[in-house]
This record gives sequence, structure tokens and C-alpha cells, in this order.
Amino acid sequence: MTARIPSAGCGGCALSRRRFLAAGCAACLGAVGLRGDESGVSAGKGGKTRIRIVYSLHAEKQPGPDWPNVGFDFGPAMARINKELADKCEDFEFVTSMAKGPEEAKKIVDGDKDAGIDGYLVYQMNCWNRVVQPLAATGKPVLYADFQYGGSGGFLVYTAAFLRAKTPNVGFVASSEMKDLVKAVRCFSVVKKGGSAADFAAATARVRAERTPDTGDLDCKEDDLKLLSAEECLRRLKEAKILAVRGKETGPAQAIMGIQIEQVPFAEVNDAWKAADQDEARAIADRWERTAKDVTDVTRETLETCAAMYLAQKAVLKKHGANAITINCLGGFYGGHIHAYPCLGFHELNNEGLVGGCECDVRSTATMVAFTTLTQGRPGFISDPVIDTARRQIIYAHCVASNKVFGPKGKTNPFRIMTHSEDRQGAAVRSLLPTGYLTTTLEADGGRKEILFHQAKAVANSPDDRACRTKLAAVPVGDIEKLFTEWDRWGWHRVTFYGDLKEPVKALADALGWKVVEEA
Repeated sequence: MTARIPSAGCGGCALSRRRFLAAGCAACLGAVGLRGDESGVSAGKGGKTRIRIVYSLHAEKQPGPDWPNVGFDFGPAMARINKELADKCEDFEFVTSMAKGPEEAKKIVDGDKDAGIDGYLVYQMNCWNRVVQPLAATGKPVLYADFQYGGSGGFLVYTAAFLRAKTPNVGFVASSEMKDLVKAVRCFSVVKKGGSAADFAAATARVRAERTPDTGDLDCKEDDLKLLSAEECLRRLKEAKILAVRGKETGPAQAIMGIQIEQVPFAEVNDAWKAADQDEARAIADRWERTAKDVTDVTRETLETCAAMYLAQKAVLKKHGANAITINCLGGFYGGHIHAYPCLGFHELNNEGLVGGCECDVRSTATMVAFTTLTQGRPGFISDPVIDTARRQIIYAHCVASNKVFGPKGKTNPFRIMTHSEDRQGAAVRSLLPTGYLTTTLEADGGRKEILFHQAKAVANSPDDRACRTKLAAVPVGDIEKLFTEWDRWGWHRVTFYGDLKEPVKALADALGWKVVEEA
């Protein structure tokens, strides 16, 4: 789970919770090198292309909750990357550094003025560390790489910004295959042979396109989707209400698509949690233990605490006459404002045709409300996506997911109960979502009067232990290269629904007088 950057996660705050948590981390600027001296005073040996690898991360061993997870040891991963490049790029010399943010990155730039550095490989290991920007500003060729399920949020947002600005010297690689990284690194030789930094970036784009597989079979399983008309949907949205829980604020906020927004303080939810019927909470915990495929590293006490939070959410929804709630979950939990994770409660609400939205992301919650209404109960899956060109996939990842993607009366899929991934605390869901179906992914923005849209065929559930628990892998319909372009405008979150909603989305946009932006 993560707040979006830079757009409205927790109430439009420009500072994401991940950046807030990382702010206190110690600076880490040091050598994890393999060849060449860290001071960088010598030119490339024997005319070799000399590249500085810069790992963008909080620390070698992760000190706090963030992707991939607290305590994650980046050392072995960096060592593998270093060794692979040294072995496969014999005409190159590499020197390596770590940097936490722009200040450390600028020190690297200053130290490299007379170092004979031909270019930079910047590896985004954690999400929001702004290391690549000062290096790109040098004008030297920069290869920007995603450490997937670690740095993917910042990688997508920052890459889209480079593409929008037409930054000529930045190429990028978003692949789970080391071979693709090696091929992209070899493009630095273009500059060594007299080409420009722009020629280098163009070469990386050609390599990426050549190594991205075709879409394959996009035929999907039949899906009996039942929809409201756009007009009836809009009528019902005027009767809907979202409760936004993020601090001490109370009262109405700006409506989205006619959906009422009401601010509710943490204290009200926490008081409802304290007042929850403990016998009922135990019965819900019994049901979760019985119906989950397994329960891993989550105590019975935690299950009962989360069940009480679910009952609290239901009570607060009933009190305010609302059908959706979104909570600044980790901000509330870490700040001591609430004392249980809301993830399993959101899971239950979404299974019931109501809406539980993560991180007080009002925009994504409104998207969930609108299209759950349009599809007569199908839940949205709010996620932090990752793009993997090696498999031509987008992976939708989060720790909250329904296991009734076809609606409350539809068939269920298996799910596991696990800790929340980033901090290994509380309880969250790994839903093993159905494959072979067409999905539609959306964001609806009232300020822009736009609906962001792409579709993909669900093909797999990733079991990777890094990052969020539920990971639905899907093959995008359309241009995967175009799918890199909108993250700077829209932020990281997306909301995925099962079903072909292309024409219904257009009809709803027309009824609203809005525009559909196709991002693939």
C-alpha cells in the first residue's frame, strides 16, 4: 500500500506517507563497488566505457516500512547486479555508489567532474528517493532502472515525467530479466563511439521494444456482466456517500461525480472499534480462519482485533448513511489514532457490494463507488502497479482485495490471510484472483473531468514476497510503451474491475461531460 505521488492520496497532501517515513532515515552514501575506485579519480581503464551505478534507496538494510518491506537486505541484490554487469559487459568499467536523496546525488555529480564518467545507471530500489533527477540534469546519458516491487512507484512517476518533458538523455528499463538490463547498459557504447546522449536513449528504447514479447492470445473467458445505464448510475451516485477518515477533520468535502464526501475523525472510528461486540468479532474471526486457504504469521488476537475494526467500519457507515469508507490506514495506525488495521474490514465490505478504500485515497474510492454502482456490485481492486516488459505485463499489487470479483452473488476465489507486507504487522489479504478474464482499470478525476482507462487480460497471481500481498499479473491490451506515460499526472494508484467496461465507461463519461484518457 502507498499514497500516490504527487496527486491526491491522503487528501491531496503532497507528502506521501512513504516519504514521511523515509525522512528520518540516515543518509547512506557509500561504496558497494566492484571495479574502479569509489573516489572516481581515474578515467576508464584501457578506453573502456566508464559507468557509475547509483543505487537509490534509504539504506542497505531497510530501516522502516516501505516497499519491498521492513528489514529487506538490498546487499545481495546489489551484489548480483554488480557481478552480472561485470561478467557480461567486459568492455565497461563500473564504479558504484548509494544515495538516499538529491543532496547525496549532487555530491556524486560534484565528485565526478574529473572522473571520466561516461554515464550513469540509476537503480530505483525504494520508491520515492529523488536521486535520478540531479544525475539526469548533468546531460550525461542516464539509464534508469526499476528494482521491481521495491522502487516501482517512483520509477513509474519519475519516468513519466522524463517522457513528458522529452528529457533527451534518459533511457529506462523496466524488466524482471537481467538480460534486458545488460542489453540496455551496452547502449552506453553509442556515446563512447561518438553518438549523443539522445542517441543512447533512443538505442535503449529500441532494445526495450525488441525484447518485449508480443501480446499473445488475448481471447478471454466469457463474463456475464450486468450493467446499469449511465443515467441510472449517475442517479444512484447522488445517493452515495464516502466517509474520508484521516485526522480530526469533520464535515462535507467536494463531491465527485455527484458522490457526497464527508470527513470523519480517527477518534470516531476508534471509539466504534472499542465498542464493537466482542462475541461477534470472535465469530467473524472464526469464519476467516475457516474460509481462508491459510493464515500465516497472524495471531488469533490480531484476527479478532481486525474483526472488531470491520464492525466499527460498519457502525460508522450506518451512522452516517454512507456506503463507502476510506481510511488513512498506516498514518492512523502508526500515529496511535487507530489500533487495528482496516484491511480485512475493507475486504469484507468490498465482498458485500459496499466500498472500503485504502489510504484515504478519495479519488480512487470515488472510482470504486462509481463503477461498483455501474456494475451492480462488482468490487474495484485499488493497487500500486508494476510494469514488467520482459513478460509484457502490468502487475496490480496491494494488501486489500476482494475474493468476490464478480459481485456479492458471484463465485468466490481462494484467499490467504497474511501480515501487511511492508511492516510485517497486522493482517491483510492475498487474494488469488481469477485468471483468463478481461479487466478494466480506471481512475476518475473530478478536477480534470477525466477518466483514465486501460484494459488487460488477467494471466497470473504472483507469489513474490516483496511488496504488497495480492499481485494480479495481466497483459495490457494495446501499447505497453504508452502505459509508461501518465503516472506523473495521475499518481501511482489504479482501480481494476473484472469485465469489459470500455463502452460503459465512455457512456458514463459522455453523461458527465467528461473525457476518457486511454493510457494504453
